[in-house]
Amino acid sequence: MNPPSAHTACPDAYPADMHGSDASAVPDAARRAFLRRSGQLAMAGTALPFALNLAAMGEAAAAGADDYKALVCVFLYGGNDYANTVVTYDDASYNAYAQIRGGSGQAGGGIALAKSALGATLLRPTVPLPDGRQYALHPAMAEMATLFNSGKAAVQLNVGPLVVPLTRAQYNSADRTTYPLPPKLFSHNDQQSVWQSSSPEGSTVGWGGRIGDLAMGANANSLFTCISATGNAVFLSGRQALSYQVSTSGAVPINGIKSAVFGSTAVRDALGRIAQQPRAHALENEYAKVVARSVSAEQQITGALGSTLATGFVAGNPLADQLKIVARLIAARSALGARRQVFFVSLGGFDLHDNLIAQQPTVLGRISNAMASFYNATVELGVADQVTAFTASDFGRTLASNGDGSDHGWGSHHFVVGGAVKGQAFYGTAPPVSVGNTSAAQDQWHVGQGRLLLTTSVDQYAATLARWFGVPADALGGLLPNLRRFGAEAGRPDYPTDLGFMG
Repeated sequence: MNPPSAHTACPDAYPADMHGSDASAVPDAARRAFLRRSGQLAMAGTALPFALNLAAMGEAAAAGADDYKALVCVFLYGGNDYANTVVTYDDASYNAYAQIRGGSGQAGGGIALAKSALGATLLRPTVPLPDGRQYALHPAMAEMATLFNSGKAAVQLNVGPLVVPLTRAQYNSADRTTYPLPPKLFSHNDQQSVWQSSSPEGSTVGWGGRIGDLAMGANANSLFTCISATGNAVFLSGRQALSYQVSTSGAVPINGIKSAVFGSTAVRDALGRIAQQPRAHALENEYAKVVARSVSAEQQITGALGSTLATGFVAGNPLADQLKIVARLIAARSALGARRQVFFVSLGGFDLHDNLIAQQPTVLGRISNAMASFYNATVELGVADQVTAFTASDFGRTLASNGDGSDHGWGSHHFVVGGAVKGQAFYGTAPPVSVGNTSAAQDQWHVGQGRLLLTTSVDQYAATLARWFGVPADALGGLLPNLRRFGAEAGRPDYPTDLGFMG
């Protein structure tokens, strides 16, 4: 099943950059460490009660029998408009935002939200931003604002795919060997893949799946390490870990084996035996093994999902439906023998070249409501500090209006939610509100029409989450091929590999 908006670039998309990153150039030492650790875990299977190389994972080494951690990627297909999601609020910045977006002062207008509508979702960080900068969330995101202001959510500013730190001059340089750009920049399907895997469309391994490769030995059934509630996604595809797909109702059965065939249970049973019996032909035998594994997994999931949640999830919200089944699977973690899991959920509808003001409230409201309900469910289950959810999207959008919406951009702002998050805080640097035509200092932050030139890479964002999850430092280079270009060891302490938003 294709993601909701995993289409090729819109007809008015900007020309794709054809210079690929050398994302496959992982240092030999990092690759060897990654493969060695993956091999050790694969051989360990269920022989060890906790096979995540405890000596290299300090906090996990001291963990008790109930130790559990989960990462939940919430992908927003279509490229979310950052400027009307995390909205600049201080007078000077708001006035510039309104003018650029076609508004009339603080009354808003065009595609600018009225400032009076933002007071109820004003974000109040424990440490104020420099220069009096303030942000509020879209009025439809009241629950997310409450999570932030209560310390359970943080905002990572201006993050996205980046191969190497870049200035505006380097971005404009013809030297793509020294200053590589993410491949096919501004293309929906490619940037979705780059966010999830560091490579454009056609990539077969994602960083969530790579984390799963390292974590699968911790689980009684490795198949339940990486679980998608939204269909296929490269994010959860590992070198060894498989992406197990569920529906919002639970495991997906093989109907002819699960249910009576033409009312006959005898036919059902016969079909089940035929489909799963060993075969002499190698390919037929492998197919039978896959069917048997599917049947067994469905039975395990169905049997484990007996309990219900007291936490309510609003009906009619597709993201809430997906996060609810994720919460139910987390509730069943003991029955499934799971100690480390990576989940993927998604929501479409963010490609708003038109009707931004009319349509964005619906999708942003769904994010806010669903993620707040999910956090409340983790509190109910007693695992709030063991589960971290985070958002991602193809790209941000232009700050400049195209008349009724915004066009494909680059950097964007994203949310991290959970009990282990160092919340009520902004991470990264707040960009000036400009379309690059006001001053040299502001122009440095943009690559045209207010598209944000990134100050934080996906690799930094992912490394911070992976460290919290328990991935050893020497395995990070194998997960995130561009990480070696960031951080103090690369001579770029201004681009740290730990962004600090996790406890």
